[in-house]
Amino acid sequence: MTKKALLVGINDYAPAGAGGPDLRGCVNDVRDMANTLSVLGVVSPAPSTMRILTDTRATRASIISGFKWLTSGAKKGDMLVFHYSGHGSQVVDVSGDEIDRRDEAICPHDYASAGMIKDDDLRALLAVLPAGVNIDLILDSCFSGTATRATSDMAMPTEPCIAYRYLEPPVDWGFFLDADPTLAQRGLLRGRPKEGARDAVLVPGLNHVLWSGCRDNQTSAEAMIAGIWRGVFSYNYCKALRGAGLSITRRRLDAQISVNVRGMGYSQVGQLEGTSDSLGEKVFT
Repeated sequence: MTKKALLVGINDYAPAGAGGPDLRGCVNDVRDMANTLSVLGVVSPAPSTMRILTDTRATRASIISGFKWLTSGAKKGDMLVFHYSGHGSQVVDVSGDEIDRRDEAICPHDYASAGMIKDDDLRALLAVLPAGVNIDLILDSCFSGTATRATSDMAMPTEPCIAYRYLEPPVDWGFFLDADPTLAQRGLLRGRPKEGARDAVLVPGLNHVLWSGCRDNQTSAEAMIAGIWRGVFSYNYCKALRGAGLSITRRRLDAQISVNVRGMGYSQVGQLEGTSDSLGEKVFT
């Protein structure tokens, strides 16, 4: 069985150095995730099994190339991990597959010139996987969820050392969507799940498991935690996983992460998506 991981963390956005819409906790998130996967024996800490892209090295081309490396040659029973920590955004859905008429996107270092990586792009990259490959996608960025979940009624912490991992979409896409909310609408919109639902999202036929730092209409925070800038979701994901070990199921780990995030006073609600079988399985199986 092959075990591989691609970890992406971007603090420094183009232009390189001071001046871009920079963050502070994403590279620390990658270090934390790499250490966690290594210590628990999920993925060996070697270049042949773990690739790490940070800052100027995390371009659109290199992330897509890295994802193809991650999935290349994958076969039934293999275990793959993709972790992204950085800015997220939403752009107008031109393919007609989103209920809210917006595509969620992650932002490479050079997003301003090379473009964002939309959920459509990720789906296309995942479509080549053969049946039986186990792949977990962990996204710690704004609007990273793809279905509705309940909002928390707890206020955000009042300390000043907090930032949000959100980038405005390109001005033309944002303008067109605001001017014509029916753009890319697909007939009658299907109803969203009832507010108050707090369970993981079951998606029959999904060939991967998606962990999102927040819902698709929320922002994902980073803050000073124990004297170090970190993503709130990534920090709690790694902490809960190290505490529970690999015997915990994905569904129970998701519940523990949510309790911990809420206990820290944050209103973002993480989202777990997958099939009924995959959510009931032990993590990374």
